[in-house]
Amino acid sequence: MIAIIDYGMGNLRSVQKALERVGAKAAITQNPQDILQAEKVVLPGVGAMQPAMKKLEELKLIPTIKDVIRDGKPFLGICLGLQLLFEKGFEGGEVDGLGIFPGTVQRFTNLKVPHMGWNQIRIVQKACPLFDGIKESSNFYFCHSYYVNPIDRSQVATTTDYGLNFPSAIAKDNVFGVQFHPEKSQALGLAVLKNFTQVSCSQTKAGAL
Repeated sequence: MIAIIDYGMGNLRSVQKALERVGAKAAITQNPQDILQAEKVVLPGVGAMQPAMKKLEELKLIPTIKDVIRDGKPFLGICLGLQLLFEKGFEGGEVDGLGIFPGTVQRFTNLKVPHMGWNQIRIVQKACPLFDGIKESSNFYFCHSYYVNPIDRSQVATTTDYGLNFPSAIAKDNVFGVQFHPEKSQALGLAVLKNFTQVSCSQTKAGAL
């Protein structure tokens, strides 16, 4: 079973339906025990980092997320869920993230925001299991005003051009994150989710924390 973390910020049902379309059993939950017992975990999200972190703290889900990652279970952050994995964001002041990846979340400057619509990815980590069978320059659907800026560039799985070359996917050990919305990206998005459902603990290692 795949646990989809419900912290009140995201189109959870769309993510669940997309996972079910590729043959996975997926449950929306905010129960720490359900999340800890799941085979894989997805952290979706739409909105701002500050209220998201506040809600995760209120629900006492921050230790749960870190335990899941530490245990080596495959973990996927989507859009805001990717951004939350980083150390700090700057939206209405400095915001502490989950600190799984070293780096910050930055706002696009001198560009129209949000960056919304279809855009191409360039695959940097050729062996990343999320993009198995995905062709270079494939198009995915984006909707965001902030982007992640990792300190360790080896963690960048794909990049996308929008005034600058920003990381559009991150991968390290058992933790993955995508800035685009696979649940809105039609067949290619479903292919990415299908690849995630097929990632096994034997393919990854607990090393992000």
